[in-house]
Amino acid sequence: MEVLPDDLCALLAEYERHLSLGRNRSAHTVRAYVGDARSLLAHLVARAADSAVRELDLALLRSWLAEQSSSGVARSTMARRASSARTFTAWLTATGRLAADPGLRLASPKRPRTLPAVLNTEHAAAAMDAAESGAAQRDPMALRDRLIVELLYATGIRVGELCGLDLDDLDRERRVLRVLGKGNKERSAPFGKPADAALDDWLHYGRPALAVPSSGRALLLGRRGKRLDQRQARTVVHEVVAAIPGAPDVAPHGLRHSAATHLLEGGADLRVVQELLGHTSLATTQLYTHVSIERLRRVHDQAHPRA
Repeated sequence: MEVLPDDLCALLAEYERHLSLGRNRSAHTVRAYVGDARSLLAHLVARAADSAVRELDLALLRSWLAEQSSSGVARSTMARRASSARTFTAWLTATGRLAADPGLRLASPKRPRTLPAVLNTEHAAAAMDAAESGAAQRDPMALRDRLIVELLYATGIRVGELCGLDLDDLDRERRVLRVLGKGNKERSAPFGKPADAALDDWLHYGRPALAVPSSGRALLLGRRGKRLDQRQARTVVHEVVAAIPGAPDVAPHGLRHSAATHLLEGGADLRVVQELLGHTSLATTQLYTHVSIERLRRVHDQAHPRA
């Protein structure tokens, strides 16, 4: 990694504080945005060692992105880095380090619009049945794995939101989870009777067997009693779905996609699904209508005599 002058390192440290404290961005977003800013500043310094941040202009932003593109970076990553660069230049302008914001004229590479892989209702039911069957002997890890797939599919929450759940976030009487989403926005996510049954078994037989003093109030635990790690949850989902013949390989986000698609296919209102998923923009939720339409077209092509 390019070694930056001390003044630029100090600038990055201030920018990091702005993102985490001033903008309340997640730790993952802060790392990504600061990394992009570091890369951009390294590109500035590579042009001339004595370059100052005030020399950051549109031409430099474009040459930085062009360098990324030539190294084989995916278009979706390029689009995110362009957005990240605009956030950085906007902050530089707001703090008086740039006279005018060059990021306002920086275009983003168009993201490829791909439909997410989803389970059909039969595959989803089979995955839930497989997880329930595996937990029949009340092995603590199997009980936890069942709860992971049940909650992800029942509520459509993100894997990070799942792993961040505490016991205090449960409302068993109303069967609702309190979820802390992106930007620390809180929402409610209802779940059905199958997930409630999995939750009951986990709380009575699974969690007590794994809990240690350092477990705190975490709902889901790893083998050593610590809060469940996102990588462990992803592994669980992959393994459960892999056992279903004909099912596509999906990650936890695939269960989220599946939940949204099945809700819409069942007649749920688009804005209700938006609220359940915690989407800021309705346009993000509308992606799932395309998934449903594609499935309708496939069925029509296969079944209609004049398709």
